[in-house]
This record gives sequence, C-alpha cells and structure tokens, in this order.
Amino acid sequence: MPTFRLAVLVPCFNEAHTVRKVVEDFRRALPEAVVHVFDNASDDGTADLARSAGARVARVPLRGKGHVVRRLFADVEADVYLLVDGDDTYSADCAPRLVRAVLDGHDMVVGVREATATGAYRAGHAWGNRALTGFLAWLFGRSSRDILSGYRAFSRRFVKSFPVQSSGFEIETELTVHALQMHMPVAELATPYGERPQGSQSKLSTWKDGFRILGKIATLFARERPVAFYGNMGGGLLAVALLLSIPLLVTYAQSGLVPRFPTAILVAALLVMSALALLAGVILDSVARGRREVRFLAYLAAAPGPGELSSGGVAAERRRGLPPGSR
Repeated sequence: MPTFRLAVLVPCFNEAHTVRKVVEDFRRALPEAVVHVFDNASDDGTADLARSAGARVARVPLRGKGHVVRRLFADVEADVYLLVDGDDTYSADCAPRLVRAVLDGHDMVVGVREATATGAYRAGHAWGNRALTGFLAWLFGRSSRDILSGYRAFSRRFVKSFPVQSSGFEIETELTVHALQMHMPVAELATPYGERPQGSQSKLSTWKDGFRILGKIATLFARERPVAFYGNMGGGLLAVALLLSIPLLVTYAQSGLVPRFPTAILVAALLVMSALALLAGVILDSVARGRREVRFLAYLAAAPGPGELSSGGVAAERRRGLPPGSR
C-alpha cells in the first residue's frame, strides 16, 4: 500500500512563549506527522517545552536560522517536509493544503502571508518584502509573491538536493532561488499571518537582515547567472571606455596626436577590465552549470521508488490525517 512519511520542521530560538502551542497545533492538524523542533541554543526552556508537547527535539549550537535549516534537512528523513517558524504567526489549519500540493507534484509550496491583524508586520517589513521580492523576480526572470515566507512545504527531492549556504534569515531567499534555478514546479497558497503573542519577540533586525538578504540576492545572481552578472559589468565598463575615448579619437583624427595620456591609459585599462569581466562570466558559467548538474543528480537520486509515495487522493489523505479534498 503506498504511503509517505511526513515531517514538520520547526526551527526555534527562545520561543518559550509559543513553541508548545505551535507543536500542539501542528500535531492536531497533521496527526500522523512527526514534529521536529531544532532548538538553536535557547536559554529560556524552549527545548523542554517542545519535548513536553510531543515534539522530537535536537539542539543546534551554531546560531542562525540557516544553520538550523541545514541540520534539519540533513538529519530528518521524510518524503514530505513542512517548514514553519516557531513563533505562532502561521496557521496550522493551512498545513494540509500545503502538504496536498506537494503530493500533487510540486517540489516547493510557499505559504504566501496575508496579514490578519494590523500588527502582524512590523513597520517597513511589508514594503521591504515587496521590494526584495520584486528585485529577485527582476534578476531571475520569474515572479514570486513572498520570498521571505517561513511557511513552506517541500518534496524529499527538493530537500536532499538543496546545498544550504546561508547562515541567517536569508535562507528563505536561497530556497526560492534553488527552486527557480532547478526549474522545479512551485506553488503558492495564501495563508493567514498573525501577529506574535504578547511576550514573544522577533529576532529579525529590519535593516541588518534586510541588507543581508539584499546581499544574498546579489551573491546568488553572480553565482547562478554569471554571464548576466559579469556581462552587464563588462558592458558597463565598455560603455564608459567608449565614451571617454570619443574626445581622444576626435583629437587624433584632427591632429594625429594623443595629448591626453592619462585618459588614454584609463580607457585602455577599462577595455582590459571589460574583457576580463566578460571572460570571467563565460568561465564561471561553466562552473555554475556543473554545480546545477550535481544538484540535479542529487534531485534524481532522491526520487521516491515505486509505491513509496502516494500521488494524492482521498485514501492517502485519510491515512495521513488530511481532510479529503483539502485544497
């Protein structure tokens, strides 16, 4: 009989006010899922509270959400993974829909946040999220509605082919780019997003983490699309060199002399730098292609065998505690 293993992954750092409710809510919404709480060296009793609520708890001493997700993806074995923050801002009632979308063939399903309270987003966060989401879509050529959502479901193939590089909150950006570059089927489902309960505090620094995410987008663009990145750089240098060379060419045509030697040297240097940038883009593109091939081989290796994973349907939903027809 076809079946699948379902894991709920909850990265936590000092979430004593909310972790018990999060674990209980997701155990109720997905009765046969195993809830894993990976505690990021909390000092407020988060791990004990999660354990008492029925979660499997592990400790990650290296601080940063990216480090926690790396351990979660490496240590937990499942066929479908549901990743959710431990701050009780995401609705567990939406979990069956996200899981069902993975069973229907999507490798990543993003819970697009729709605020249910005026205080759900901190000042500037909604605008910043739209700006970063638009910037990433402009660079990578595919649209996304919420690249910073912490509520996502994944197939096993996604998880086991994803080489986590981030250390902090920029991990969500890296997850999105991985799916885009691997041309994976991705779905987005609207999910309610509430404000943190009283006493719970966000660990996100608006400006610091915003700039880190912006830097991560630029780094991923250079790493995954080097021809475009270095080609634009080389093209810009070439354009500046041509503009600076126009007076030199006019003077040379009139007098046969090149009196502005500093400008001529600068033009020559810019032309060399332009050529080097273009060459670097071509060379690094072959490296990027090699990395993508390795990730794709890992993606293929993690594919479920015959009978290991149901493709959906009412029977499978009932076996796993999912409401029939939950979409």
